[in-house]
Amino acid sequence: MTSWPIEELLPHAGDMILLDAVLEHGPEHALCRRRVPAGGLFHEAGGSLPAWVGVELMAQAIAAWAGCRAKAAGEPVRLGFLLGTRHYVCNVAAFAPGSELLIEARRDFHDDSGMGVFACRIAAPGVLAEARLTVFSPPDASRLFQMDTAP
Repeated sequence: MTSWPIEELLPHAGDMILLDAVLEHGPEHALCRRRVPAGGLFHEAGGSLPAWVGVELMAQAIAAWAGCRAKAAGEPVRLGFLLGTRHYVCNVAAFAPGSELLIEARRDFHDDSGMGVFACRIAAPGVLAEARLTVFSPPDASRLFQMDTAP
């Protein structure tokens, strides 16, 4: 398995990169890690990370999976969009500082247009979060942002 720095796999920058690393990846899944720091973007006053941020951690695990596939194929990392989340459940209200979260994204469906559905989970001692995420990564996302200025 080839691994790349997380910054090369995600179309995010700076503090918006919430994952620390990809631990493993394959054709159908990625397993990522996040050690929760004592503070930072999205953190609560006591230093914990609200459980709702788990959806973004899952989405970034999917992006990391796509980034690994792109890098392995010698292609650029593509922009992707989170379209929806189904049945996000988490057994804690927040992720405690110092927790090492394992975030897994497993592909259920993916097509050539860029649509995908992934079963995701976050696990740590005493922590379990699960959801199904629907994502879209078009072959040329720049076309979505072009504005027609013709009268």
